[in-house]
Amino acid sequence: MISEARSVLLLLFGGALLRISLTDVYLRYVKAGVRPLLIAAGVVLVVIAVVTLARELFGRYKAAHDHGHGHGGVVAWLLVLPVLAIFLVGPPALGSYAAGRSGTAVTQKSQYPPLPAGDPLAMPLIDYGSRAIWDSGLSLANRRIKLTGFVVPRPGGGIWLARMVLTCCAADARPIKVLMHGNVPGDLPANMWLEVIGKYQPGQDADPVNTEPIPYVSVISYRQIKEPEEVYE
Repeated sequence: MISEARSVLLLLFGGALLRISLTDVYLRYVKAGVRPLLIAAGVVLVVIAVVTLARELFGRYKAAHDHGHGHGGVVAWLLVLPVLAIFLVGPPALGSYAAGRSGTAVTQKSQYPPLPAGDPLAMPLIDYGSRAIWDSGLSLANRRIKLTGFVVPRPGGGIWLARMVLTCCAADARPIKVLMHGNVPGDLPANMWLEVIGKYQPGQDADPVNTEPIPYVSVISYRQIKEPEEVYE
C-alpha cells in the first residue's frame, strides 16, 4: 500500500504541476520563461507515476490471486492529502503581508538612458525606484509616470505602492516599495491593486526592515484595477 500511495502522490504532484503550468497560475510561483520546463517536468512525472502504479497494481493483483487477499495500511495514503490540497486550491500570490515584512530591493544600474516617449509613460516599479534613488530623479523630471502595484500600509501612517520582484521563483521574491504622496486617502485596504499616475517627488523614506531608501511619488490620480496576470516584476 505504501508503494501505491507513493505512485499516486507522484501522479498528483505531476498533475498539479501541469495544472498550474497550463494556466496563468504558474506566474504566482516562477517567471514566465520557466513555463516550458514546468510542462515537461509535469509530463515526465505523470508518465513515471502511471507506469509505476500500473506495474504495482498488476503485481499486487497477481500476488493476491495466487496467495489470497491482503490488506495494507491506510496511514500511507495521508501523504496524498497535502498534494491534493495544492491540486485543488492553489495559494495566492505574495502580497502586502510579505512585502511589509521584507526589505525593499531597489538595485542600482550603471547608466540611465533617456526615457522613451509616452504620456503618461508606463514604467515598472523597479525602474522607477532605481531612477528615483540612484539617478536622483534626473531622468524622471517633468514626466508623468504610470505605475502599477498593490497597497501596503506603512507603519506609522501612509501607503506604499509595492510590487514583488522575482530573481527565479517566489521563494526569492523581494518587494519594491514607493511611498505615495498627494492625492491619496490614507484608508486604502491592503492588497488593493492600483494604477497610479504621478510624477517624481524628491525625498526618501527609510524601510523599517532593512533601512534601505524608499522613493516618493507625487500622485496625480489613481484607480483600482484587477490583479494582473503577471503579478511579479
